[in-house]
Amino acid sequence: MNEPVHEDERFMAAALRLARQNVGLTSTNPSVGCVIVKNGVIVGRAATAPGGRPHAETQALAEAGKEARGATAYVTLEPCSHHGRTPPCADALVAAGVARVVVCILDPDERVAGRGVVRLREAGVDVDLGILSEEGERVLEGYLMRQRNKRPHVILKLAVSSDGMIGKEGEGQVRITGAISRAQVQVLRAETDAILVGVGTASADDPKLTVRLGGLEKRSPVRIVLDRRLELPIESKLVRSARDVPLIVVADDASFPSSREGGEAGRRGDYPARRAALESAGVEVIGADSIADLLTALASRGISSLLVEGGARAARDFLVADLVDRILLFTGPAAIGDRGIRSPFERTSVPPGFTLRRTARYGDDIFEEYERDTGCSQA
Repeated sequence: MNEPVHEDERFMAAALRLARQNVGLTSTNPSVGCVIVKNGVIVGRAATAPGGRPHAETQALAEAGKEARGATAYVTLEPCSHHGRTPPCADALVAAGVARVVVCILDPDERVAGRGVVRLREAGVDVDLGILSEEGERVLEGYLMRQRNKRPHVILKLAVSSDGMIGKEGEGQVRITGAISRAQVQVLRAETDAILVGVGTASADDPKLTVRLGGLEKRSPVRIVLDRRLELPIESKLVRSARDVPLIVVADDASFPSSREGGEAGRRGDYPARRAALESAGVEVIGADSIADLLTALASRGISSLLVEGGARAARDFLVADLVDRILLFTGPAAIGDRGIRSPFERTSVPPGFTLRRTARYGDDIFEEYERDTGCSQA
C-alpha cells in the first residue's frame, strides 16, 4: 500500500537534507540522499560518501539490514543501473527486497537516463517519480548542469558598499560586509567544487581562498585564477599552498608558445619560465581562450559548481558571456568613496534576466539572491 503523498514529501525532504550535507565533497559523483522507511519508521539513511563512494543506497540498505525487505526507499536521484566501480544501486535495491522506490529526479547521465527505473519496475518494484522535484533540482543543480549543459553551475558572489564599490584602488582587500555575511560565504565555499578570482584580485588581496570555518577546513574548493599573462606572484599565498589545496591558473591559449609560430613565441619569451615556475610549485596551468572554453574544461575535470568571487573584471567576463546562473549580492552599510573600484552592478542595477528569489539581513548587511529566469540563455 502506497504511503500518502504528504508522507512521501516528508521522507523525501529528509533524504534531500542528507544529500545537502555532502554537496561539494563527492567528487565527480552527485551527492545523493537515501532514506529507507518501513511502517512509517526510518530504518536506514545515508548520503553519498565523501569522494563519491559508497553510494547512498548501498549504505542505507546496509543500515536497514533485514528491515529493508518490503520497505520504501526514498532517493533524491534515480538509482544507477550501470556497472562502474560499484554494482548498480538499482540491483542492490531489488536484491534487498525493497517493495517501493520514490525518486525525486531522473538521472540525466546517459548511462542511466531512466534505465534505473525500468530495472526496478521489471523486477516488480513500485516506482513513483517527481516527489519534491523542484527542491531536488536545487540540491543537485551543479551535477544536473554538468550533465545537461556540459559545464558547471556558476554562482557570482559580490560584496558591494553602499555607494556601489567592491574595493579601493591600492589598498588590497577592503572589509565591506560584517562577520555574519563573511561566515555565510565560508559555508558557500564549503559547498562548492571550485572558486575563481581574477589575477588582479589575487595579486592585490593575496587571498588563500580556503574555507576558514573551524571543522570545515578540509572542504576547501579547488582554487582558480584567471591569469591571461601568467602574472600571479610565485610568493602569493595561493601558489605557496598549491600542494595542499589544488590551484588552477588559466591563461590565454596564446600564452603557450608551442601553439604559435616563432615570432609570437619570441614576444612572449618569458611565459615558459613563468609557467615552469608555477608548475614546479604544484600549480596546474591550463589555456582557455574564452569563459565558455574554461567551463567546458572544468566540467571535463568533474567540477560541477563554480563560485566566482572576485573581482570586477572577472564578474563582467562571466556576465558578458551570459554564463552566470545565480547572483549572491551582499550590500554593506558603509561607503568607500574616493578611489573606489566600481562594481559591475549593485542593488538598483542587477543585470536583466535575473529575478530576486530571496532577501535576508545579516547584521547591518543586506543579502539578496537572484536566479536566472527560466528559459534565458545559458550558452
